[in-house]
Amino acid sequence: MDNPLQIAIDGPVSSGKSDISGRLAKELGLTYLYTGAMYRALAWICVQEGVSFKDAPNVYPLLAKYSIDLRPPAKDGSHGFAVWVGNTDVTDKLFTPAMSQGSSDVSTIPQVRKFMVARQQELARGKSVVMEGRDIGLRVLPQAQLKIYLTASLEERARRRWNQYKTKDPTKTLAQEIDETKIRDTQDTSRAADPLQKLPDAWELDTTDMTQEQVVDAIIQELKRRNLL
Repeated sequence: MDNPLQIAIDGPVSSGKSDISGRLAKELGLTYLYTGAMYRALAWICVQEGVSFKDAPNVYPLLAKYSIDLRPPAKDGSHGFAVWVGNTDVTDKLFTPAMSQGSSDVSTIPQVRKFMVARQQELARGKSVVMEGRDIGLRVLPQAQLKIYLTASLEERARRRWNQYKTKDPTKTLAQEIDETKIRDTQDTSRAADPLQKLPDAWELDTTDMTQEQVVDAIIQELKRRNLL
């Protein structure tokens, strides 16, 4: 394909990026690349190696020791992708509160982000993709035909996270989740390396009161409006 369709979706934690990206990619027949899974995989590697998530001098060398790859999901997979570390599928080990926080911590390390951006660009090169994360429109796919800033209210995003993880941590309250989401937002928007931001050329979509089906439909309508479909 001479001019592959590339859609970049950025936004704060629990704005619906991964669910929407997966649904949108399936609807349009595009490749879905969930970049956050790569940072989660690095956090998982840190745990295996006994390295603190914020210990930059010891975290960065792990990227040379282990390969991290995004692949199509297994037929019985519960996600729209598979994450491999070396020869091991670690996908189902990555979606815990600890890996969520760990991914945010390792992503603040500038050398890690530089490495990941180059790898993500390699994965997307020449392909029609839906890629989501925190700096996709800024660093990874700056030439994407549609850049989306997906957001929702703080309370709604915290509620989504609370519902997602409450079976794994039934003691956590919604109020605690709101406080933790605020911390994640501050961490993502104030980091030195490629902080989360809404780009001037990004189309903002607030998903607070929308179903996933409504969000996907709105994006498809926007693609049509721009004559990209």
